[in-house]
Amino acid sequence: MNFHQGLIFFAAASALIAQPVSSYRYTAKGDERIVEITNVNYELVPADLVLRTTTNIKQNLGDIGVEALTTVEAWKLGVDLKTKPLYTVKSPGTDSRTVDGEVFAISAGVEEVEWWSVYSVATGAHLFDTYVPLASVNIDRASLTMRYIGLEVPEDDTKDARLKDPHVVAVVSYASSEKVIREALITCDDSKQAAQLRSFADESRTMNAGTELAPAVHLSFSQNYPSPPATVSLTIPIAKDDLDLAHAQLPAKMHVAAWRR
Repeated sequence: MNFHQGLIFFAAASALIAQPVSSYRYTAKGDERIVEITNVNYELVPADLVLRTTTNIKQNLGDIGVEALTTVEAWKLGVDLKTKPLYTVKSPGTDSRTVDGEVFAISAGVEEVEWWSVYSVATGAHLFDTYVPLASVNIDRASLTMRYIGLEVPEDDTKDARLKDPHVVAVVSYASSEKVIREALITCDDSKQAAQLRSFADESRTMNAGTELAPAVHLSFSQNYPSPPATVSLTIPIAKDDLDLAHAQLPAKMHVAAWRR
């Protein structure tokens, strides 16, 4: 069976196994109106694993935001699901989505800030968090070698003191399905501009990973309406399965350097 046939097989198998199980409860008490929803979904992924994703959502209809917890559990295909799973991942979030059968991204932003937490399908290991939709690219034309890219924008209450530096803009993560290969710190000499680029209320960010023939991190920051976009863009090439920081194309006053947690 070649790779494409395998994808067709697993897609068909996933369609058969992905039978959702859901529950719903509505409670009214005084001025409170509370909705509780539980969704359970099973999925077969190409690593011969069965994933069970359970999402619990509780919302008070009079409040902003929701309480949400997503749990992902994995078993080898054919194993009794009553036995202990290979791993269990629990994260705040409203859903989980598998990408290429190699990683899964939990939508962890349950209030005003949208972000995703990305994990390895094979091991359940946490890879990185991203505040833009997860980007992916095949870096090898001869074979399928997928790489995954995210952008972490530090919030004001970040636990890493280094990210509290007023010149910090964001961290780019470049990973395989098994591990983080490279992290890069983006900074700006102008602390006022850095604060603008970090802003969740006033700034929007987009990112893509280029193409198989020209893989690269293309990142743009634009101010939200009614301000003019004043778009700031940068490009970091991908070469030799790494971020090519030496050849990054950056606006004036901005820098990118290797960084490690």
